[in-house]
Amino acid sequence: MIFSQIEHDRTSREVERQIENLILEGVLRVGDKLPGERELSKSLNVSRPILRQALAHLTEKGLLIAQHGGGTYVADVIGTVFAPPVVTLIGSNAKAKADYLEYRREIEGMTAALAAKRITDADKAVLQRIMEDMQSAHNDQRADRETEIDVEFHNAVGECAHNIVLLHTLRSCYRLLSDDVFLNRELIYKSDGAREKLLEQHQAIHAAVVGGIADAAAKAAQDHITFIIEATSDAERHDDRQSVSQLRLVQHHERHDAKRNKSVRKSTTDH
Repeated sequence: MIFSQIEHDRTSREVERQIENLILEGVLRVGDKLPGERELSKSLNVSRPILRQALAHLTEKGLLIAQHGGGTYVADVIGTVFAPPVVTLIGSNAKAKADYLEYRREIEGMTAALAAKRITDADKAVLQRIMEDMQSAHNDQRADRETEIDVEFHNAVGECAHNIVLLHTLRSCYRLLSDDVFLNRELIYKSDGAREKLLEQHQAIHAAVVGGIADAAAKAAQDHITFIIEATSDAERHDDRQSVSQLRLVQHHERHDAKRNKSVRKSTTDH
């Protein structure tokens, strides 16, 4: 259980404080369901009226959502870095998207370095399970699942850094990836051996972080984003070449048909 018994001062405020800290530290995530009232009151060692009061206050604060007959859940407390209109503007601007990846390269490097210095045995167990899931999805060629685990992996590395502000900044940052506004994975996967390279890069980050090698962790994380930048650029250029080639082909057929029709008309006239 992630909840601990309150030995002294069994008040609703102490219950609130414990749940607030679990949300702040990233132990409780958006959408996580809290245990039922009876189980939770027993875990916290408080009366059910005190628990109800605490949950009501947390709901009023916007940290929890109570669904009638369906339990209590952690509310969406992540938010986004930018307002939706700004996200749309940035998503349609090549320089802005490049700047986003540049930002990620620097912050991912710092995060991985901190994670390597501060990782615990429990953190290592979480990362190991994620890497096993990533390898399994890769072996099964489940690109969609690989994408989900990719974000989960980077979130977990952020948790290993044990910096609350950095943790929530990263989660907000990764939310921008959900609709591929800032990163088109389909483009990246077009690059030769891209999926294999991405797996190797995640393995390198994992090895350095778990091994406690801060410099290597930072470099592996930054190399990973550099690859994404280059792969995206190469794929976009490839798509541009394909589009131009297709237009040339269409125009070639047009010219060919025009010449053939002209030749037919001339032959008819001569006869």
